[in-house]
Amino acid sequence: MDVMPKWADALLIPLISILIAFVLSAGVIVAIGEDPMVALNTMVQGALGSSYGWGYTLYYTTNFIFTGLAVAVAFHARMFNIGGEGQAILGGLGVALVCLYVPWPHWILALPFAIIGGALFGAAWAAVPAYLQAKRGSHIVITTIMFNFIAAALLTYVLVELLRPAGAMDPASAGFPEGTHLPTFQDMAGLFGITAFRGAPANVTFLVALLACVLVWLLIWRTRLGYEIRAYGHSEPAAVYAGISPVKIIMVAMLISGALAGMMAINNVMGEAERLVLNSVEGAGFIGIAVALMGRSHPLGVLLAALLFGFLYQGGAELSLWTNIPRELIVVIQALVILFTGALDNMVRMPLERFFLMFRKKRPAEPATAPKPDRKSTTAAE
Repeated sequence: MDVMPKWADALLIPLISILIAFVLSAGVIVAIGEDPMVALNTMVQGALGSSYGWGYTLYYTTNFIFTGLAVAVAFHARMFNIGGEGQAILGGLGVALVCLYVPWPHWILALPFAIIGGALFGAAWAAVPAYLQAKRGSHIVITTIMFNFIAAALLTYVLVELLRPAGAMDPASAGFPEGTHLPTFQDMAGLFGITAFRGAPANVTFLVALLACVLVWLLIWRTRLGYEIRAYGHSEPAAVYAGISPVKIIMVAMLISGALAGMMAINNVMGEAERLVLNSVEGAGFIGIAVALMGRSHPLGVLLAALLFGFLYQGGAELSLWTNIPRELIVVIQALVILFTGALDNMVRMPLERFFLMFRKKRPAEPATAPKPDRKSTTAAE
């Protein structure tokens, strides 16, 4: 029997970890001579106080949903995919090729193929580390980290030597045709006569990210493949005994993980920049690790954790703009959140387990029953 109820493990532990991280962050703000309440109010107002702030918060949230889901799927197969950054970079290349070289008449037609392009390129970039893990025993953490650097170098070469328009100076592709431009939240609100989200980059990709959460939940908890992934993640020897192929699970889980990371490019490449640029991922692949850890590798938890980090990103930008608090402090807050939800999880979990153990009702002892007499011995005695 579990010591803690499931709701406490899923909600209470991350919440307490976040509160501890914010308290320590407030101490850092006080140490540099600033008011933590002013800082908090600035972040809340900047990220959630207007439709413009919400637009940026949800834009960042969309990125983190995709990368968080990517890490979560690999987690279920007991693999630590650190390559979400590189897989998202290559996913951007796939999206760019689809948008640049096919004359799409409307975004509704372009979007499904851009999703396929980003997913295929992201999955292809995850396939090599997956193969090395499955067939050669190479550690997935090492290979995926190295592939991040290779992806960044490859993108630089492609942009500078192949996709950069003639006469252009910046390493970026040409702008995507108008038929590939995704509707923003501002455009969608305008259909109902509402003026909101003006200038914010949040777009229809957020709805795709929500759909991805539902599909990942169905995959992991409602399909045979998802059961095999979870079984392998819990115990490889037991999975092998049950006839589950480790090579199959490693390859399939990493391909799905890479595809999800690559799909992030729909938001930042096709939806926001409308062209392929260097550093378009901006560390979202690494933030996805923290999102998956905090969300307990569950799509709903990933969604909520992605929203928190979206708030931190947008709130941090407002904090550096309107106060003397440096933008790097948000990196400190993120690091503290990651530290307490990941590395120091037991520091919160163990006291809570003892707390719930104190209040658990003890089962009443079963009354002792007298042994039934042996019929044969009774007959013999008579």
